[in-house]
Amino acid sequence: MQREQRLKELRVFAEEIRVATLKELKAIGFGHVGGSMSVVEALAVLYGQVMRVDPQNPRWEERDWMVMSKGHAGPAAYATLALKGYFPEEELATINLPHTNLPSHTDRLKTPGIDLTTGSLGQGVSTAVGAALGNRLDGRDNHVFVFVGDGECDEGQVWEGAQFAAHYGLDHLIFLIDSNKYQLDGAVDDVMRHGDLAAKFAAFGLATQSIDGHDLAAIWDAIDRAYATKGQPSCIVLNTVKGRGCSFADGTGAHSSQVAPEVWDEAIAHAEERLAQARAQL
Repeated sequence: MQREQRLKELRVFAEEIRVATLKELKAIGFGHVGGSMSVVEALAVLYGQVMRVDPQNPRWEERDWMVMSKGHAGPAAYATLALKGYFPEEELATINLPHTNLPSHTDRLKTPGIDLTTGSLGQGVSTAVGAALGNRLDGRDNHVFVFVGDGECDEGQVWEGAQFAAHYGLDHLIFLIDSNKYQLDGAVDDVMRHGDLAAKFAAFGLATQSIDGHDLAAIWDAIDRAYATKGQPSCIVLNTVKGRGCSFADGTGAHSSQVAPEVWDEAIAHAEERLAQARAQL
């Protein structure tokens, strides 16, 4: 019963992240809604259930780390951090504005709770691998989670990082592959086919799982299995829908969207309805 209740609470948290992200993007009228919506459930499980964090002490040495290598999902990360209390939710309306602490892609020097700066696709994998190795050398058992887009897997840096992580047995490093099947220029299979991503990461030496990336229970269980894996890094392929839960972007492959205020309002209203339904189940 306790797990069932926690899953209901995580569903509420996920929908809160969705609503906050949409309001955040509406404040500037544009942004990376597609790839932000597809990682919402994974962020909810990380920050709502499994990660060891302290919003009042973002640089706590014993914390678990989250690296958004697919940095264009920064809006969802910011919404999650604000809801957890890292900074006031009102700051979400400043995203991308001059002098903001919430730039388009995540920056560790600007935003409380952002562990590593990302931007150029692939670089977050290298820095996450370095963080995992550094933590081990310092005698800490922190987990490092790194979100990687399926389109981002075009970058050779991703595979160099995976090979390095496997060679050094970084079993506190967990790759989260957001396989939403679209990237900036279109469908991943049209731009650069990867084949079976799970099989490919497994071939590089990672303990790999492939799950429904919107299923909270499946995400939770997959992370538990990754925690139990010793001697090798883990990879969880999240099979997701780009734009999930945003009325104008869900399933369209939209990457960065700029729509009229009333369209944002409609999307927010739709997301708030989902949130109300989730809260009613508590």
